[in-house]
Amino acid sequence: MSYDNDNIFAKILRAEAPAFRVYETDGALAFMDLMPQVPGHTLVVPKDAAENLFDVDPDILAATILAVQTVAGAVKQAFEAPGIMIAQLNGPAAGQTVFHTHFHIMPRFEGLEFKLHAREVEDAAVLASHARRIRACLPPQPPAP
Repeated sequence: MSYDNDNIFAKILRAEAPAFRVYETDGALAFMDLMPQVPGHTLVVPKDAAENLFDVDPDILAATILAVQTVAGAVKQAFEAPGIMIAQLNGPAAGQTVFHTHFHIMPRFEGLEFKLHAREVEDAAVLASHARRIRACLPPQPPAP
């Protein structure tokens, strides 16, 4: 399969599709999952075109995982979660539905059940509120050059 420049994450990166953005670096973007499995479900994507983990330039992957670490800490704090689940799926057999490398960050609580993935779009006001909560827990970012 070759990379599709019209996938939804590529469109979000180009600001051609809306997203509730949470965090951005030179190499990665984090935003709320429109169909969250749990409240606070956040996605982190590298800015480079890469279909899956095996296609990502190692330097970009390193920058992306640093963004994952930063955002995961903010999600944990924002939702007062005792645990965080980070998932990364590669290929249809693994459950990947958008073919642009991405990491799922989900706060976890004892007894909280997951919703099925990609089934129900969350209310925009809820997603905006969750994005604000997460941004409030992020460390200050240096100003852009």
